[in-house]
Amino acid sequence: MSTLYVVATPIGNLEDLSPRAALALQAADLIAAEDTRVTSKLLTRLNIVRPLISSFQHSPTKNFEKVLATLTDGLTVALVTDAGTPGISDPGSYLVSQIREKLGDKCKIIPIPGPSAVATALSAAGFPADQFLFLGFPPHKKGRQTFFSELAESKYTVVIYESPHRILKTLAQLPPERQIFVARELTKKFESHYFGTPVEIAEKHGPELERGELVVVISVK
Repeated sequence: MSTLYVVATPIGNLEDLSPRAALALQAADLIAAEDTRVTSKLLTRLNIVRPLISSFQHSPTKNFEKVLATLTDGLTVALVTDAGTPGISDPGSYLVSQIREKLGDKCKIIPIPGPSAVATALSAAGFPADQFLFLGFPPHKKGRQTFFSELAESKYTVVIYESPHRILKTLAQLPPERQIFVARELTKKFESHYFGTPVEIAEKHGPELERGELVVVISVK
């Protein structure tokens, strides 16, 4: 029986890669990556040499066919994203769904858990996380107002991602009375945390927020 490993990789600090994840990458006959350039750097650090192929929703059909053929031959494929857990706000879920549809129980799908920016930010926010709502990236244009209106009505802690280019615009659209936690560059050298209302954070730390990757956690209503 073939095996598809769904492997979580570091969101910044490469030391966060688990020994089990390293073993799965070492054992793979083929590694399906969101961006082969990013994954190549990780493999070089680990001294792992394995065939790489880009695999996301808009990859050429021949790439998916190669992954499918590898699994059909009873071999092993490891799926990785650029950072974090495949399928969490990235295109990894597409490949997993297609493999399950095409091969069914002829292929074992085994998750290798590890880093996730969502869980990492929640652990440091201090907001209730027994129930929470993860909404990924807000829409750029169409549906953006609706997105923030629904977010404001949530009775759960909410987690979103945002780019440094749109973070100030997003802070201006969040409920002004709510406490929020913003994590910038999680696990990296310049990791920073900001806590307060959206206005307070924007006024005190605006220029800093426009550099780096961001996770925003919004307190319950």
